[in-house]
Amino acid sequence: MTSRFNRPRARVCAVLTFAALAAHPALAQSGGEQVALAPSVPQLSEVIVTAARTPQPLSDVLADVTLIDRTQIERSGAVTISDLLARQPGLELSRSGGPGTATGLFLRGAETRFTAVYVDGVRVDSQATGGAPWEAISLGQVERIEIVRGPAAAVYGSDAVAGVVQIFTRQGDGPFTPWVGAGAGSRRTGTLEAGFSGKQGAVDYALGAQRDTSRGYDSRPGANPDRDGYRQGSASGRLGVQLGEAHRVDFTGTYTRMDAQYDGYVAGLDDHGLNRLATLGATWSARWTQAYGTRVSVSESDQRYETLPSPYLSKTRLRNYLWHNEWREGGHTFTGALERREDRLASAPIDQGRHQDAVALGYGYASGAHTLQVNLRRDRDSEFGGQTTGGVAYGWGFAPGWRATAAAGTAFRVPTLYQRFSEYGQPALEPEKSRNVELGLHWAQDGSRLGVTAYRNRVTDLISFGAPGPCAGMYGCYENAGSARLQGVTLSGAHRVGAVNLSASLDLQRPRNADTGKLLARRARRLLKVAADTHVAGWTLGAEWQAASHRWDDAGNTARLAGYGLVNLYAGTAIARQWDLLARIDNLGDKGYQLAKGYPMAPRTLFVGLRWTGR
Repeated sequence: MTSRFNRPRARVCAVLTFAALAAHPALAQSGGEQVALAPSVPQLSEVIVTAARTPQPLSDVLADVTLIDRTQIERSGAVTISDLLARQPGLELSRSGGPGTATGLFLRGAETRFTAVYVDGVRVDSQATGGAPWEAISLGQVERIEIVRGPAAAVYGSDAVAGVVQIFTRQGDGPFTPWVGAGAGSRRTGTLEAGFSGKQGAVDYALGAQRDTSRGYDSRPGANPDRDGYRQGSASGRLGVQLGEAHRVDFTGTYTRMDAQYDGYVAGLDDHGLNRLATLGATWSARWTQAYGTRVSVSESDQRYETLPSPYLSKTRLRNYLWHNEWREGGHTFTGALERREDRLASAPIDQGRHQDAVALGYGYASGAHTLQVNLRRDRDSEFGGQTTGGVAYGWGFAPGWRATAAAGTAFRVPTLYQRFSEYGQPALEPEKSRNVELGLHWAQDGSRLGVTAYRNRVTDLISFGAPGPCAGMYGCYENAGSARLQGVTLSGAHRVGAVNLSASLDLQRPRNADTGKLLARRARRLLKVAADTHVAGWTLGAEWQAASHRWDDAGNTARLAGYGLVNLYAGTAIARQWDLLARIDNLGDKGYQLAKGYPMAPRTLFVGLRWTGR
């Protein structure tokens, strides 16, 4: 394994990888890219709900999207949801230590706070750190993930500057099905899970729980030598009731509790980060006529983060109310929604709240070779006044299997309550705003595909932590001090060569500070991800390769983080009726690398799991 992923090697790898994928002349794409590193790839008959906030056949979706199903999640062997997402096109990870420690997820080079995250339709965000608390979202109960790249504020409002990630927990279907699983791995890592799901008449249900522990490793050697482990417990539940043919109600809930050790700045202290995240949602869906339907939902998420023995505590509560209307007539779809969001942060001495009221309109058209999506939204913030965002996308199937797409959109994110009211905050901060344009060319057929998407997203009034100013903090203040230009190209593809399924993605990006020209911290310019699997004698055998070029740990581009390449292997088989075995090795070459300066990532890791499903 080499220590860096340099430019010449990137070009050679890109040519070889995509030449292999393009070895067949039967590659077409009729929607945005849907490539996941596990070889199981979504089919065009699937439906996605996140792109336009209404169910759409994948063939009608114009956004650049990725779908990840339960099979891919189980094969991945990922410990956290952020590890899994970092293996997808256009995403990369930053973490200060092992699982459970401060985690950032960059989508198209944009910081965590610029991606809107939902769990079963419930908005998740932190008004302290800004963005979803990825370290607090459990992977154990996840059934499906939808990733939408590109601004979606015209659909979702504040925060969706770079895209949207929606996480769905398990839903009952078919007869009563229980499951039990256990696994063990390196550094005394262990997991236990149990649950059941099913459907009885008009009622479907699912309930599951999982417990994960690990002794961990020294995540900051030399500064505070000890093992930094974690303990996580999670649970999720879902209940749906079909009230006749026209009405349905759904109730969802999730809970995660994480206790992760981390190395602070005082040697000898056993630092702990205690993270709790809970979501609740209730939805009533009604189909009044064959053409017209509505959806009413009420939801709440609560996130609590505390550090010990260092005294810090923050609590974020988000409440959402949504009334969504939809009218379908032929190839036309009209949508209209009223939405209210209420945010609150309690972090002494802060105890502040705000709300946003919005009206959103959408129009979609799909017929023959042409697909169109237009969205317009007006948000009124209780403190910042009105914000108008829009988006338009067009797709043209100009030849059998070929499709060209073009899109443009605007987005914004209001400052967090911590950025405004903490000792480092300024109440006069303005919302961050963005303008994005992108072009795509896609080609797919018979499960094989290639695609390229080029994008350019300019963010203005960028909020950063700067020099001392009018705030009370002696080390600096938050300020609207610049702009960023996030631009790049994503190539992705999937193909079957004999008995081997191949998939790959290559990101060539340049996320930079538009004022200084410097690259934004902890973001690589080149990311390559390749996966392959096959079936041999009843076994599923797979391999993944992740490579990244060097990054900078600071805004001034003086602290270099070396590039790296990782190889992961996995194997699975049914050892008996209803019993499945999964084995995985991550970081096969025991590569030493860092995603944040001074915090090495996990060495070679082995994990073996056994699962029983009562079918």
